[in-house]
Amino acid sequence: MSIEFKAKIDVLKVLKQYLFQGKSGKYLDIVCFVNKDGKDKYENDGFIVQEISKEARQNGEKGPIIGNWRWMEEKPKASTSAPKAASEKQDDPDSDIPF
Repeated sequence: MSIEFKAKIDVLKVLKQYLFQGKSGKYLDIVCFVNKDGKDKYENDGFIVQEISKEARQNGEKGPIIGNWRWMEEKPKASTSAPKAASEKQDDPDSDIPF
């Protein structure tokens, strides 16, 4: 069995200065928190914060809340199948992302 969660992120709230170039793409570090009082009024189980630098945290800054997440039902382990090839992707799905 695998336990999964579903998340939504508002990319307009992402602080671009904390994006970083990795070996195979541009990355964003996030931290997922569980709501201490259980589900919120939208049935979310937690929220997602953008990770910021240690120096910024020491200066009292906090990463923005950029989204929410919720647990999904337990599902049987999915069969391993090959991922879609790059040629099967649609025309640039990230074209409306502002960064």
